[in-house]
Amino acid sequence: MMSVPPRFPSHPIRGVRIVHQKQNCAPQFAVIEVDFEPAGEGFAFGVDQELTVDYEPAEALPRFFEAAALGIEEQLSLPEHGVVIATRVVLRHARADPFGSHERAFKIAGYLAARQALKRAGHRARSSESG
Repeated sequence: MMSVPPRFPSHPIRGVRIVHQKQNCAPQFAVIEVDFEPAGEGFAFGVDQELTVDYEPAEALPRFFEAAALGIEEQLSLPEHGVVIATRVVLRHARADPFGSHERAFKIAGYLAARQALKRAGHRARSSESG
């Protein structure tokens, strides 16, 4: 009898904060704080209506937020996590820097936020359990 994979998250996971900063010839900078909430099924991403970010050009911010959402969704969808994605993610806080913020930095921050949320929820990759 096959067991049904657990749904992620089974309970709200609040205040997942990531500071992604890399100093080199191609600097990266992104700060996000997100909440993971149980949902019916699938993946949904939203931005807190009260979120303000002091960054110019402001037109770039939606691309940064979309990249963070993509990083979160891609990480959660990896089969080795063995979970059914049923989550709504809300971006509560963000910071950007004119000398290192771009879509790639925010995608990596999203990826790291999903990993931290999975860790907080107690989900381990199957490959690490079998080896």
